[in-house]
Amino acid sequence: MKNCSAVVLVVLGVLATGKAAAYQPGDFIVRAGVASVQPNEDSGALKLDGAVLPGTEAGVDNNEQLGLTFTYMLTPDWGLGLLAATPFEHDIRAKGVGVDAGSIKHLPPALTLQYFPLDGASRWQPYVGVGVNYTLFFDEQVDGELENLFGSGDLDLDNSWGWAGQLGMDYQLDDHWLVGASVWYLDIDTDATFKFAANRITADVDIDPWVYMLGVGYKF
Repeated sequence: MKNCSAVVLVVLGVLATGKAAAYQPGDFIVRAGVASVQPNEDSGALKLDGAVLPGTEAGVDNNEQLGLTFTYMLTPDWGLGLLAATPFEHDIRAKGVGVDAGSIKHLPPALTLQYFPLDGASRWQPYVGVGVNYTLFFDEQVDGELENLFGSGDLDLDNSWGWAGQLGMDYQLDDHWLVGASVWYLDIDTDATFKFAANRITADVDIDPWVYMLGVGYKF
């Protein structure tokens, strides 16, 4: 994803010349593209009814969805950015147990204050942002492999507040259209609880994903 972003932006820089209109206060920029959430998880050991299971931890896989970002320019250099997407879906693995544990969906909207350092006459518009994210977990399901061991059960993940950091680059094709690439780091910490009739499995999980997005945009 990162290599593809760099190649696309370099090619466009070679092919295009001239100047595009500057970002101005009141401009509204909408971007859409492929967003990839790649968890950088750090899990504590799984606990069975409060007892630590040595050598175990929870793992979370990657997922790609339609990503949407919005920027509202407050000044020529400062803007408010919002990351949105269609729901991401991840499989959860019980490492050290040898079974798939479950699956979840989540939405991780992030609000950032963005800084655009270059003069608006430049077609290249890099930016950096920092802010907060709120992660909503839903549609949690226990995998059949785990239910074969403990019986029918439910899975619950706590919603999470955390900080968000962002780096991005827009390339203006004309006064309205642009292409862009961006990357976020989201601080997502949650407690996962598997509830069965006679047992309970818990884990503290720092998901902390990197989110990569490549897409096209339009400036209103």
